[in-house]
Amino acid sequence: MVEDKTTKSAAVTDLQGTPLPGPPRYDGASIANVLSSAASVFRPVAESERAPEFPDQLGLGDALREAGRPAGPFRNVCVVLVDGLGEELVNRHRGHAPTFRRSVNLGPLDAALPSTTAASLAVLGTGQPTGQTGMVGYDVVDPERDVVVNQLSGWDPAVDPVAWQPVPTVFERLAGITRSVTVSMPTYEHSALTDAALRGTEFVGAGSTTARVSKAAELLATRTPTFMYLYWGELDQSGHQHGCTSERWLEALEELDLGLKRLAARVGPETLILVTADHGMVDIPEADRVDYSAYPELVDGVKLTAGEPRMVQLHLQDPADHEAKERLVAAWTRQFGDRAWVLDRDELMESGYFGAEVRPGVRKRIGDLIIAARGSLALYDLRRTRSTALSMVGQHGSWTDEERYVPLRVIPPTGQGR
Repeated sequence: MVEDKTTKSAAVTDLQGTPLPGPPRYDGASIANVLSSAASVFRPVAESERAPEFPDQLGLGDALREAGRPAGPFRNVCVVLVDGLGEELVNRHRGHAPTFRRSVNLGPLDAALPSTTAASLAVLGTGQPTGQTGMVGYDVVDPERDVVVNQLSGWDPAVDPVAWQPVPTVFERLAGITRSVTVSMPTYEHSALTDAALRGTEFVGAGSTTARVSKAAELLATRTPTFMYLYWGELDQSGHQHGCTSERWLEALEELDLGLKRLAARVGPETLILVTADHGMVDIPEADRVDYSAYPELVDGVKLTAGEPRMVQLHLQDPADHEAKERLVAAWTRQFGDRAWVLDRDELMESGYFGAEVRPGVRKRIGDLIIAARGSLALYDLRRTRSTALSMVGQHGSWTDEERYVPLRVIPPTGQGR
C-alpha cells in the first residue's frame, strides 16, 4: 500500500447534521499523485536534474520495494486508466480477474470530488485538485455567461478548454525530458476534454481494446524510453448501460483482465505497469432514478442546476437570501434527507474538498448547494435533460466509498522485453 502523506482533515457534517466522509487526500493517496509518482521512478526523469519537479507523493518506490518488486528506475512506465473501476468492484469480483488477483495492491486511492470522469481526469492529468483545475463536475455553470456547460462529450464550442483549465499537465511538464504517449480511442484525439486535462502527449489512436493493447506493447517494445497513458473506457460504458452487477459488466471486466495479461506478456522487467481508475460505480434501480424538477419546492429559488445525478449542484437566484436558502434546504431534507447529503459549497471549500485553495473564478462554477447521494438515488432535472437519461443503471459522482475509492495496482510483466 502506498504511503498516505496527507494531513488528516476532519470530516464535515451536512446541513442536516449527517457526517460526510473526509475530503480527498490530494497531497497523499490520491489519483492527483499517480503521474508525478510514476514519473519519479521513470529513468529519464530520475536521472535528470529536473527530478525534484516530480515528487513521489505516493511513496511508490518504497511501496514497490516493500512488496518485493523492482523499484526502478524503469525504462518505460505505462499508466492504465480504467474508466469506472472502483476499488470495491475489483475486490468484489476478483474471481473474474485472475490478473488483478496476481497484481500488487498499492491502493486504494481517492478519486476527485465529484467522483466523475471530467473532474478526475483533470486531477490525474495535472496533479492538482479540482479547485485548481476548475473541472468541478459533469455539467458545470460558466459564471461569465450564466449557462450550463458539459465537460465530457458535449463540450460547449464557446469554451476554450485551455483557458477553462489552464494548469499545465504532467505531460506538458515532462516536455524536454522524455517522450509521453497517449494510447486511446481515436475519437478522443482532438476532444476538448483531452485538451483540457491530458494535453501534451503524442496521441496514438486505436479503436478496439485488442488494438490498444497491441499499440501499447509495440511502443513499449522499442528502445526509446516511453512514458505512457493508456485509456480503457469500455468497462464504464458497460456499467452505465447494463449495471456494474450485470453479466455484461463482468464480461467487460474479464476482457480488461485478459488485455492486461496480454500487455504484461509483451513487456519485460524494464517496464512498470500501473492500473488505476477515475471513479467507482453503483447500480441504481429504476424506481430510485428521480426527476426532482417535478417537485416545485426542490427548485424554488434555483436559477441553474448542474452536476450529475449522484451529485447535483444548485445555483441559487439570490445566494444572499438566507430564508429562501433555508426553505430549499428544508425541502430537500424532507424529500431525500435519508438518502442524500445536503451540503453548503463554502463549507466544503473551507474543509478542503476542492483542495487547499480554489483558483479565482472557480468558486462560482460550483453550486451554492450540493445534493450528494449517499443511498440508492439518482437525481435528474428533466427540464434540461432528455428522459432517456433515466435509463442509465450504473452511476457515480458522489462521495460514498463505492464511488470515491479507486485501485492502484502493479501488473508484474511476464515477458522478456528487450
